Amino acid sequence: MAETLKKGTRVTGADREKLAADLKKRYSAGESIRALAASTGRSYGFIHRILSESGVTLRGRGGATRGKSKR
Repeated sequence: MAETLKKGTRVTGADREKLAADLKKRYSAGESIRALAASTGRSYGFIHRILSESGVTLRGRGGATRGKSKR
């Protein structure tokens, strides 16, 4: 689903399932939620909710950690 969705419009039924499957596949392939949001024209929260509803295990935030150094 490469076309951008109009911001604020409801996505329901078959369209929502199709979008969820597409986002799930792209997220599993390594795309970030922010990148998915930018490419679809929807908010971060919308993408996060769709992925959560479709049963995706969301990745951690990553980045540097401040734990004990391993020696």
